[in-house]
Amino acid sequence: MIRYKDFVPQMLAEPRLFKPGEYESFDAALTAANRWIKESNAQIINVETVVLPNIWSRYEEGPTDVALGTSGEMPSHWHQFIRCWYRVG
Repeated sequence: MIRYKDFVPQMLAEPRLFKPGEYESFDAALTAANRWIKESNAQIINVETVVLPNIWSRYEEGPTDVALGTSGEMPSHWHQFIRCWYRVG
């Protein structure tokens, strides 16, 4: 059976009027992924960088949401994170 685990840079400060949101660095996500790989002894199949729009929007469910919206009329913010695919059992 295969599974995945996401390592998403966390939001540090929400966006405000005329001020974009602040997020951890991509390196923070990489550090977390490396720590988990070492501690879990997971059988890694693949590690990928995923880029999705609007995962921090209040109308979305994060990186596991199956339908993330974008629109030409509203600004769209794209976020990258690390996804590790691994084998269980």
